Amino acid sequence: MKPILPGLLRSTDAASIHRNRFIIAMIVTLACVLELLDTSIVNVAVPHMMGTLGATLDEITWVSIGYVVANVIVLPISGFLANQFGRRNYLAMSILVFTFASWACGNAHSLGELVFWRIIQGLGGGGLIATAQATLFEVFPPKEIATSMAIFGIGIMFGPSLGPTVGGWLTEAYSWPWIFYINLPLGAAALLLVLTYVPDSAHRRIAKSVDYPGLLLLALGVGTLQLMLERGEKQDWFESTEIIAYTIISFISLFVFVIRQLEIDHPIVNLRILHDRQYSVGLIFTFFLGAALFSTVFLFPVYAQTLIGFDAFQTGMIILPSALAAAFTMPVAAKLLARGVPARLVITVGAFIFMYAMWGHHLFTTESGQDDFFWPLLMRGFGLGLVFMPLNNLTLAAIAPQEIPDATGIYNLTRQLGGSVGIALSATLLTKFENSKRASLVSHLASDNDAMAERLSIFTQLFQQKGHAASMAGQKAYALIDGQVNKQAMMLAFSDLFLLFGLAICLLLPLLLWMNKPPRMAKATEVSH
Repeated sequence: MKPILPGLLRSTDAASIHRNRFIIAMIVTLACVLELLDTSIVNVAVPHMMGTLGATLDEITWVSIGYVVANVIVLPISGFLANQFGRRNYLAMSILVFTFASWACGNAHSLGELVFWRIIQGLGGGGLIATAQATLFEVFPPKEIATSMAIFGIGIMFGPSLGPTVGGWLTEAYSWPWIFYINLPLGAAALLLVLTYVPDSAHRRIAKSVDYPGLLLLALGVGTLQLMLERGEKQDWFESTEIIAYTIISFISLFVFVIRQLEIDHPIVNLRILHDRQYSVGLIFTFFLGAALFSTVFLFPVYAQTLIGFDAFQTGMIILPSALAAAFTMPVAAKLLARGVPARLVITVGAFIFMYAMWGHHLFTTESGQDDFFWPLLMRGFGLGLVFMPLNNLTLAAIAPQEIPDATGIYNLTRQLGGSVGIALSATLLTKFENSKRASLVSHLASDNDAMAERLSIFTQLFQQKGHAASMAGQKAYALIDGQVNKQAMMLAFSDLFLLFGLAICLLLPLLLWMNKPPRMAKATEVSH
């Protein structure tokens, strides 16, 4: 009789691992989708959580901040933890913590309780992405690395995009705790499959000692840096003593941490891999790619819901084709690399497609609708799909197999921090651009402007016809025009920001000149580890 779970009885030799490699890719990608889904799924349920928990808007933001801060603390040490506990055990433990914390979040009865369990959930999910990526680099032979990264990239793109859609539907159809309960069956399935199929690393190196001071410095440095980025816009940046304190603590902690990690024999994060020029240049590129990816994901929903009037679910459905396009494009990029097309050429084409998509976003107006959004969003997905996967492979091209866990941890942390910087920068620039555009528009609306006088007269008459006194009708007419000016100023600000992020990716292309080592799949003759 065949066993129900044949993977549990499998051998762990290279042939068995190679045979199950695509199953392993699907399993670790599922874990990544779970983790990324929870970075954005909470946002649409904020009003409902505020009502249930009696929290203010400023207080409820800690539900998201706590999760993201915990994530970025764990990311760079995921390689160290995988080595200490064993990769399969660490993945399983992370999924178990994440899933249990999801249940606890759904059962939270106070804001403090919810924030605490969101932090635990973030600690559990933080290492999943880097560990998944390291697993794929070891399980797949060099010639199939591009294919594995395409599968992995689908999860990276889908997770944040699905969050608003799934969160909006669950919140409206059921209640906000279900945005956490949805993780329970998926987490249980992922845990069982990891224990069944995912092997331990053949390159595992257990540290003889644990650098606890370094761990504390990293947690302080990266945690306060993320807090600064999350809270900066609300606190008016360096006008706030809170933000200044975060900045000082972050700078000192990270400075001492870097010095310490370069000097001790058993660092928790191997920063010596930064000596590889291609890897370091790739980190710069992925930082700005993360900024562009997360910023456009952040900006478009704000634009669609604020100026167009869509709800979260509608916005999520409009964004979904972009994620589907990225998912479709990554396997195409993998095929191109496998056929010998230079990775730098694929990235360049993807960057220009992304720029074209951002030009389409630049042309959006306050009257735009779903038909206007479809092609620019679709092209955005195509562009990012062509950039994301080849950049992964190029960046890690020269990293030794035993150093891949550390390299993927730093790589994913860099993309995450790039996204946080991009969102913080977007929020700040949106306000500054909006104020600038408003001032420019108002300068053309002087009282001696004939068009302004005519429109003011028309609006005043309309309000008078509705029964308002002349003085009140005049005030309402001015208020109506002021609202239109504010709306148009915000639209112009969004338009400029979309174009700015498109240009930023194209301006990074000269960095590819320093990334001349071919991807791992193209330079090795071995077929498996």
